[in-house]
Amino acid sequence: MEFYAYHGCFKEEQVIGNRFLVDLEIDVDTSLAETSDRLQDTVNYQAVYNEVKMAMGHKSHLLEHLSRRIVDALNKQFPDIRKIKLKVSKMNPPIGGRMHCVSLETERERD
Repeated sequence: MEFYAYHGCFKEEQVIGNRFLVDLEIDVDTSLAETSDRLQDTVNYQAVYNEVKMAMGHKSHLLEHLSRRIVDALNKQFPDIRKIKLKVSKMNPPIGGRMHCVSLETERERD
């Protein structure tokens, strides 16, 4: 997923914004949907995208904080998700040198 958002520690980042990439893997039991072929028997990917988009719309200073907000929102909205692997990348970060991106990867299992 790709978003233009306003996350960062510098005031300018929260005003000018930047491009972010979100890679998401979810672990969910798909056995019912495999036989029923019904969307309501699995996690709706459009609804997942909308949750991530909503979380990306709220400013954070740190990728760690942003990642936690995304994982918490997904776990709350989709109780069938057993595990989430999330990678958030800030493209062309303003760190004083040329760099393609900085990324944070996190993995959480439901208790």
